[in-house]
Amino acid sequence: MMKTITAADGHALDCWFEPAVGERRGGIVILQEIFGVTDQLKGVAAKYAALGYEVAIPALFDRQERDAVVPFDQALRGRDMMLASDLEQTTLDIDAAVKALAANGGKVGVIGFCWGGGLALRAAQDLDVAAGIAFYGTRLPQYLDRPLKAAFLGHFGTLDDHVPAEMLDQAKTYFPDMEIHMYEAGHAFANDARLSYVVNAADLAHARTIEFLARHVG
Repeated sequence: MMKTITAADGHALDCWFEPAVGERRGGIVILQEIFGVTDQLKGVAAKYAALGYEVAIPALFDRQERDAVVPFDQALRGRDMMLASDLEQTTLDIDAAVKALAANGGKVGVIGFCWGGGLALRAAQDLDVAAGIAFYGTRLPQYLDRPLKAAFLGHFGTLDDHVPAEMLDQAKTYFPDMEIHMYEAGHAFANDARLSYVVNAADLAHARTIEFLARHVG
């Protein structure tokens, strides 16, 4: 269900919460692509909630436009809102979701897709999280300014023109402890609502993520 949470600077934002099924193992914050809190992301939340994690998806576009869910064929609109966002403010919004889950007990992990994958890096650098996972995280160079404080896993496609090899190599060099897996796929290969979806790559990436979360979150 959608609830309102409040960031440390007083900004109130929407956040989708998916309750854990069965015994609660911890919390997971899912960070959006440039399309907002989509039905597809809610489906991902349900997948992880079924494993015993309470899941939160903060609406990171709320500072630009309330209730913004961008159709997948309007990527430029989503890109503009992403570019208009402030990284420090967005991190406060993510932290509000982390704290909301932590208040219910257990450790918290962060999973981000596309824009959210880069933001998951920032969360693992600055916030009180136990693990971070990036699915084809973008804008990586802006995060090469401080060390990771949490275990981190990255999934990237060999054909992803949003994350060229040289960009990923820089990140690997800067974060030598980051666990990286490559897939024969392009960008957004794990989004089952888009033509870019590659089922075998997505299934393997999620299986590795589930194992990583079990080790680091619970």
